[in-house]
Amino acid sequence: MGRKLTKDSDVLVIPNERNHSGWSQFWHRIQRRNNARAPREPYQSLGRLLRFLEDPRSVMERKLGLEDFNYPGTWQLLDLPPRHPTIVHCHNLHGSYFDLRVLPRLSQQIPVILNLRDTWLLTGHCAHFMDCERWKTGCGRCPDLTIYPAVPKDGTFLSWRRKRKIYARSRLYITGASRWLMDRIKESMLHGVLYRMIPPPINFKIFQPGDRTLARDRLGLPSNSQIILLSAHNMFKDLDTMEASLAQIRKAKGGGNLLFLCLGKQGPEKVLGQGVVQYRGFERDKKKVALYYQAADIYIHAAKGEVFGKAVTEAMASNIPVVATAVGGIPEQIEDGVTGFLVPKADVEGMSRAIQRLLDDEGLRIKIGNSAGLHARKHYSLNRQVNAFLEFYEEILDDWSCWSRKSNNFRG
Repeated sequence: MGRKLTKDSDVLVIPNERNHSGWSQFWHRIQRRNNARAPREPYQSLGRLLRFLEDPRSVMERKLGLEDFNYPGTWQLLDLPPRHPTIVHCHNLHGSYFDLRVLPRLSQQIPVILNLRDTWLLTGHCAHFMDCERWKTGCGRCPDLTIYPAVPKDGTFLSWRRKRKIYARSRLYITGASRWLMDRIKESMLHGVLYRMIPPPINFKIFQPGDRTLARDRLGLPSNSQIILLSAHNMFKDLDTMEASLAQIRKAKGGGNLLFLCLGKQGPEKVLGQGVVQYRGFERDKKKVALYYQAADIYIHAAKGEVFGKAVTEAMASNIPVVATAVGGIPEQIEDGVTGFLVPKADVEGMSRAIQRLLDDEGLRIKIGNSAGLHARKHYSLNRQVNAFLEFYEEILDDWSCWSRKSNNFRG
């Protein structure tokens, strides 16, 4: 987040570095020269000193376990585009680029939408609170400081209170990716003027049914194997449950060898039960990811926390049956037994049974996959999301106009 990945002239970068003081910029230049040297002492100790001299406030706040909001370019946000914007639509605001403290002032000048894709705005530091419910009462005594975005010390109570104070002084419009997330938002310290649930879209030009034989040939995969696909590209995916489930799978009658493909993790292949698992690393090319879905017989998805399983809908759009854990917003995406199979969180036995059932019954695999594809194309198209946001924008502008008139009359 906060980084420009293309040369698109319509994409503007918040100039945080340029807006730091002359003092900070001077020590930042010295620090970059130091970082170019060998990463050994005494350069590491000097680097720590230079970081402190560059921005002592941020260093001290981090030592206290507070989240870093010191990104001064955020305060010039409305001056960046060539014309004054009508709405500010914010996506994930963690990622070291945005000063959350700008929200009270910004939201009094222009309608501000917070578009949540995880739960970071509701907590004292973590993007997914898993089974912890301390976010409801103020965090503190955090059970896991390593959850992204990690903090070195438990300042979660102070960070939670700071966020609550910011929201209390702001006038915000809220969207979320699932009903599950919207329900948690309404239980939290984040309060909005209007709320709207709008799930992310799927690019059906990329993620679509394809020729399985051709996809396997392009990926160098055997044509006669039964292939189960899984992903484990972040700490919120439950790889242990998926691997334990796969270790219990037996070959279907008349089926070929079992091959398990794991995207998102690199490593040597290994035997897992009656099959072999290959770890093919993280794949950035979406078209190649689509080939993996088309090559697979089944996609499995076990998660510890999941607001919305985008990979789940990508597989569904490819007419691939999905077996997933019923956490977060995933039960809103899959109708159990109709468009896929749901199992309880960390249920190894339940997941292995559902996988085996699909492996043993080709007709069921095809039926579930086709139903999943129809469901995905009906509910997760880009046009559907665009229209939902345009309708929400109109509703927001009407509300903003009424609020502005009342505010002006009150001040008058």
